[in-house]
Amino acid sequence: MSDEVESGTDTPPGAARRMSAWMILGVVAAALVVCCCSAAVGLLISWSAGLFHAPT
Repeated sequence: MSDEVESGTDTPPGAARRMSAWMILGVVAAALVVCCCSAAVGLLISWSAGLFHAPT
């Protein structure tokens, strides 16, 4: 008797683990994009408000 369980699909046993790793990498990449874009928008607003201009 074998300990393997037949799932009825042709996916390899490690496919679920690889998919979750890709999901985690995608979420991290999306978070980095959001952080970078929000930082750029904040800097743009600060610059347009004159916070980086030399005092006269």
